[in-house]
Formats: sequence, C-alpha cells, structure tokens
Amino acid sequence: MARPRVRIEAERRAAELARAFGSEVRRLREDAGLSQTAVSRAAGVSQGLVSFVEAGQVKPTIETMAALGAALGADLGIRLFPGAGVPLRDRFQARMLEALLQIVHPAWHAHPEVGVTRPARGFIDTVLVRGPTVVVTEVQSELRRLEAQLRWHEEKTAGLPSSLLWRYLGDEPTVSRLLLLRSTRTTRELARRFEQTLAAAFPARATDALAALTSDGRQWPGAAILWVRVEGRTVEILLGPPRGVRLGR
Repeated sequence: MARPRVRIEAERRAAELARAFGSEVRRLREDAGLSQTAVSRAAGVSQGLVSFVEAGQVKPTIETMAALGAALGADLGIRLFPGAGVPLRDRFQARMLEALLQIVHPAWHAHPEVGVTRPARGFIDTVLVRGPTVVVTEVQSELRRLEAQLRWHEEKTAGLPSSLLWRYLGDEPTVSRLLLLRSTRTTRELARRFEQTLAAAFPARATDALAALTSDGRQWPGAAILWVRVEGRTVEILLGPPRGVRLGR
C-alpha cells in the first residue's frame, strides 16, 4: 500500500530539520571551543549520539535537543509556520475538481497537485495550462478563514516558479487564478457579506471564465470564481453565480 503524501512529506521535512539542527549544534560547539565529549557529558548523552546528531544521521528527541541546547547555552524553540494550505481534502473537493476537468476544452492541459516550496510550501490543487496562459486553481467546499485562504491562494500562485512544472511553461507565462467554490448557504452569505473583498481578488465574470475554459478561442478573463452545486451524487459547474450573489456577474 502506498504511503500517504502527507507522511512522505513529513519524513522528508523531519530529515531536513534534523540536518539543520545538527549543523547548529556543531557550529555552536566549535564556536565555544568545546569537544563532543564535553558537550555529551554536560547534556547527559553519549558522545556517539552527539556525533550522529551533528552529522544529521539521527532524528533526536525533543528532550535530547533541549539538553544539547542547554549544554551549549542555547534556547530551543519549536513552532508551526503557516504554509500554503492544508493538504487534506474533504469529501467534496475531489468531486468538484473532477466535474471541472470533465468540461474543460482539450486545449487546456491539467496538472493536478503541483508542489511549490517558496514563498509558501504546499500543493496547488490543479494548474490549467493553455499556451502561455496558466491558471492556478484552488478547490474549496467551505470558506472558514476567508483572509487566510485568499492569502494562501496568492502565495501558491507566487510560488509557482518554484515548482517542477515551471520549467515547461515557456519564457513568459501569464499566470492567473481560479477559485472553484461550492455553493452553500454559508458560502453564498460570505460572498454577499464580503463582496468587495472577493471582487478585488477575483474581478472577472464567472460566465467569461467558464466560456474560456470550455472553448479553444476565448481569452482567459483574469482571476475568477466558479461556483459548484453539489447535491447527492450530482456535481454541476454553474453557468454563473448562484441566485442572490452579485459577485462575478
């Protein structure tokens, strides 16, 4: 059975952090003119463990890291930095994306799960490419933290040059954004309540965006929101904003 993507990413990142921590231990030890033996005695660990830690060959426990830090007169800090969105998908998102990909014109090439590393680390749900036009597509069934999700979408778009896909996009790609949003009472209310904020981020008309995605000749209108109706087994890309929503008309 294949390991979950999150687990693979966690193991890779843990190895990177272990190597970085080991480099810091070695730098502080050498700056202080201390031997590995002296540090191991002060920290209450073996000299061999100190050697392995400095070489990045082991992933030390938090207790070991704190002990080594104390022995070197350094403080240990552990925190989480906001990234480019949570990689977990709810039960609607995959179906919403599938519905979109079923109707896009063959001239568009879809690249799901594009990894970016800077300025934010994460995965773009799908990148749609037609010639020099590149549309960074995010799928949301809810908008729990509107400002954070808008920021993550922008950071993922800015991070596209750090992806492996970027080298295949030509010299001067035109990069834009698309938000695929499930139509619910909550999301419609948010669209009405924060209409100006969302319009600033996604100013294009939904009908123009849909027309561009479903044809070969229509020009992409710019950042846009497409709404999706999900009812039971039915998933439908709406032709325009849902009733009562002026955003994107």
